[in-house]
Amino acid sequence: VDGDSGGKKVRATKPNSKYNEEISSESETESNVEPKKRRPIEEQEYEETPQEKKLRLAKLYIDQLKEEEEQKADDETFESDLVAGRLQEEVLLPPDASDIRLLRGHKLPITCLVITSDDKHIFSAAKDCSIIKWDVESGKKLHKIPGGRKGTEDRHVGHTGHILCMAVSSDAKYLATGDMNKLIMIWEAETCKHLYKFTGHKGPVSGLSFRRGSHDLYSASHDRSVKVWNVDENAYVETLFGHQDAITGLDCLSRERCVTTGGRDRSVRVWKIAEESQLVFHGHEGSIDCVQLINEEHMITGADDGSVCLWSVNRKKPLSTVKQAHGCHGDAGLEQPHWVASVAALQNSDTVASGASGCENHPS
Repeated sequence: VDGDSGGKKVRATKPNSKYNEEISSESETESNVEPKKRRPIEEQEYEETPQEKKLRLAKLYIDQLKEEEEQKADDETFESDLVAGRLQEEVLLPPDASDIRLLRGHKLPITCLVITSDDKHIFSAAKDCSIIKWDVESGKKLHKIPGGRKGTEDRHVGHTGHILCMAVSSDAKYLATGDMNKLIMIWEAETCKHLYKFTGHKGPVSGLSFRRGSHDLYSASHDRSVKVWNVDENAYVETLFGHQDAITGLDCLSRERCVTTGGRDRSVRVWKIAEESQLVFHGHEGSIDCVQLINEEHMITGADDGSVCLWSVNRKKPLSTVKQAHGCHGDAGLEQPHWVASVAALQNSDTVASGASGCENHPS
């Protein structure tokens, strides 16, 4: 120990360990307690140096931190699993009767509908060649564009053939509709005023889609072609060829590209407009009748062989295939899978849905 007065150092003597005794905690309050037996030398506590003590405490502290972080990670994983499970349950939960609203206005079966990006308005079209604009909140009919009869094409403003497809631009400025008569009609979505008529397809128009954030319109037809239009300029841009059968489905997002399904040619094609190239995918055994992009890199398709496929644009074959997604029908030994007629995706998520003939829809 250092002394302050004379500067001399006095070394403290270490007590002889063989005389050390362990005292019971009760000895603090009880004076007449016999001391415990002395421990053998090998069991006596090792005397640490200050450096060794610091190292030991640091290791204990680090181990404690690791344990806390592992527990925290486990808790976060558990909470994440709980949230994911809750969301999945809500998606799969059937709606209450009070959540369903029935809107009537068409005289023949409805063939297509779209909802604006702000979820305020719905446009529906039917085999009666009419188009109706609805208010989502109230369910009221806001506008109706009546259909015309065959032979009145020159004087009727609107469709005179069954409307097969429709699309609304992401800013809800334009509505596009396509029909059996090979025509594409462009409407002002706000007022339902007719603006343009696009001609050029040699077969029924089977698919329409606006590129997000723009007024570029893609159209697909049974004539096996895809056409690109600039709606702002009321102009045709180009035609894309490649499919060997009638095109049955079309979709696009923000990139300057679109995806189509070729029906009986059993191909899915991604058209890179700017690069003037296309990617071809094969995987279904039957006619591929519907497609939807999940994000810019993944898509889902359905076919009449009853299968649903998940694709990546980086692979030519499906990432995953669900065969007989909606089961089968028919007599024993003659069962046929239910034809998957429609697919939908909650974009940028892992939730998709498929619909088939004669059975319930399947979310997954």
